[in-house]
Amino acid sequence: MKIRIKDNSLRFRLTQSEVAELGKNGMISGSTEFPGRNFVYAIERTEDGNLSAVFTDNRMVLKMPAVMVEEWISTDTVGFNGQAGKISLLVEKDFVCLDNTLEDQSDNYPNPNAKC
Repeated sequence: MKIRIKDNSLRFRLTQSEVAELGKNGMISGSTEFPGRNFVYAIERTEDGNLSAVFTDNRMVLKMPAVMVEEWISTDTVGFNGQAGKISLLVEKDFVCLDNTLEDQSDNYPNPNAKC
């Protein structure tokens, strides 16, 4: 799972297996080990009606409604957006890049723009 943070904007991008794990387990997380503490980021399935986000105890959690998770894993829907206070939220499937990159993209979704 990748996250991009810019000012009041959060963007989460998930690979195929990560989307499947979210659908199966209702949660997916990652972490970054800073000296002295970990920063944890996660997506959790909820019964709420809208995307939301919380930050507590060095843990950033995007809360994704179960209906969105189900649609995401069973259709070609690319992603969802929402608003949590001043924070703009976006969660989307991670596509293979069209330019050269050294990053492992073997689990990314096929890029629809790669078709002629």
